[in-house]
Amino acid sequence: MTRTLARFQAFKALHEGAGCFVMPNAWDAGSARLLASMGFQALATTSAGYAFCAGKRDSFAGLSRGEILANAADIVQATELPVSADLEDGFGATPEECGETMRLAVECGLVGGSLEDATGNADAPIRAFADAVERVEAAAEAVKGKPFLLTARSENYLWGRHDLDDTIRRLQAFSEAGADVLYAPGLPDLDAIRTVCREVDRPVNVVMGLKEPSFSVQQLAEAGVRRVSVGGSFARAAFGGLKQAAQEVLGQGTFSYAQKAMPGAELFELMFDGRPDERT
Repeated sequence: MTRTLARFQAFKALHEGAGCFVMPNAWDAGSARLLASMGFQALATTSAGYAFCAGKRDSFAGLSRGEILANAADIVQATELPVSADLEDGFGATPEECGETMRLAVECGLVGGSLEDATGNADAPIRAFADAVERVEAAAEAVKGKPFLLTARSENYLWGRHDLDDTIRRLQAFSEAGADVLYAPGLPDLDAIRTVCREVDRPVNVVMGLKEPSFSVQQLAEAGVRRVSVGGSFARAAFGGLKQAAQEVLGQGTFSYAQKAMPGAELFELMFDGRPDERT
């Protein structure tokens, strides 16, 4: 059995089990190794977290498909865990380009990836229904028979379209089009989450750490959620720690932040890849 197939089977089993699991979002190989060492069973990537670390904005124009996939490949190589990638809008204007993105994702060793129905255009932020469904169909066809779970995202609530009926309609259509997992980021409350889980026939992913309100893993599991991700919030937490440390040095001239930092020896062991120590 290949490494990718073993990872895929483990990832698929997580979606078929009882309750829900947390799939945190790593932004580079180092964060992936740290998260893997904590006991998580699968990882996701985050375009936002990677963009921040690359000194770019998280936007459709900020990162190219090549950059996103190269970063995802680094994360795949960093651990033995299954990895699912944030593939934004599929990086193409046509369904065929979305399919090509998914094929390239499989080649990177990814065992999952998400496709959203947002456009990046503030004047018309959500794709027309038929167009969105056609793109999911093309993505699903591209990975048919491959070790890959396709997640389809309805972005209504992230763009101010608080229309639960349309969100559910889209998710149901995405399921019929071949999506394996369904995802509507930004749902406002547990009632909305319960309704989505009840009205669709695929595992549902929910993101926490994006904005309030926040719910526990147990609450989400009881609502019917199968998978929980954290988006770019872990990366933002890391940047928050960096900012606080810098503010202490600039404002107080002290260095107590170091008491909370991970020890260098612990990080060295975590990042050790089997090669001889070349430090001088």
